[in-house]
Amino acid sequence: MHRSQITLRQLESFVTLADTLNFRQAAARLGISQPTLTSQIGKLEGGLGARLFERSHAKSALTAAGRELIGQARRVVHEFETLQAQASAMGEGLAATFRLGISPTLGPFLLPHILPDLHALHSRLKLFVREDAPRDIERGLLSNDHDLILTSLPLASRDHLTVVPLFREPLKLVVPNDHRLAGRKLVRAEELADEPVLTIQEHHLFHRQVEELCRGFGARVLHDCEGTSLDTLRQMLEMGMGIAFLPALYVHAELREPSTLHFTRVRGKNFERTLALVWRATSPNSEDFEQLARDIKQVVAARLSTVVHPVD
Repeated sequence: MHRSQITLRQLESFVTLADTLNFRQAAARLGISQPTLTSQIGKLEGGLGARLFERSHAKSALTAAGRELIGQARRVVHEFETLQAQASAMGEGLAATFRLGISPTLGPFLLPHILPDLHALHSRLKLFVREDAPRDIERGLLSNDHDLILTSLPLASRDHLTVVPLFREPLKLVVPNDHRLAGRKLVRAEELADEPVLTIQEHHLFHRQVEELCRGFGARVLHDCEGTSLDTLRQMLEMGMGIAFLPALYVHAELREPSTLHFTRVRGKNFERTLALVWRATSPNSEDFEQLARDIKQVVAARLSTVVHPVD
């Protein structure tokens, strides 16, 4: 029996309908009419010689053949999209829309300082920013939900990733103004023994970093009073519920003198985290991302040199 030729448009229709399992929604995503989508799926099924969907009025479902073939179809569509991206990137420089994943403990306090200059350098560059916990944006990078991420180190794994450190950000020791350590420029590490330390929820890498600091000088992390954001952490500090370490970029952006909080340092200790730009080693836009990393370093050095430190 003669089978018709399979086309990329048919495979795109197959993948989109498999994602939604709804002809109306899939047609809207593809920007085509529902009868056109039905025709594309019918032609693909004819070309393959197999039914891919079990249809009903409420919702469609993949057949056994559909479940077997959807993985390969996704790979074909992805490879074609990669080919298109690589071709369009040649000779155009930073002139595309990239999906950037970033931690909520970093994004709101860094991006306003660097995005205007990046836009001035690359007027056709667009960054679609998504905030999430570092471990989730790392997973999103590996699953192709992000094109690149700006996150703190270390990563769960560096396999198949390109990692470019950008700068080191100090962590400031913050105490309420009525705390016994308030008014001091320096405190000794032993003075923090058994101090209650506030931090954000444990799914954030920042939480684990603070835990490691506290183990070093015998302080207590208050697991029952974890903040959902740096702002809620600050509010608990202002209520005298404990002390905390806050990222320098947050302090620079959100806290101004006079304040109900006091910032100090631990003698002989430099607490900091390293921030990096990370992308898949196989990305067709690797050269663009390397340029973006260089530009971010230059902008940070020009605008935030008193807040953060360059990497060695």
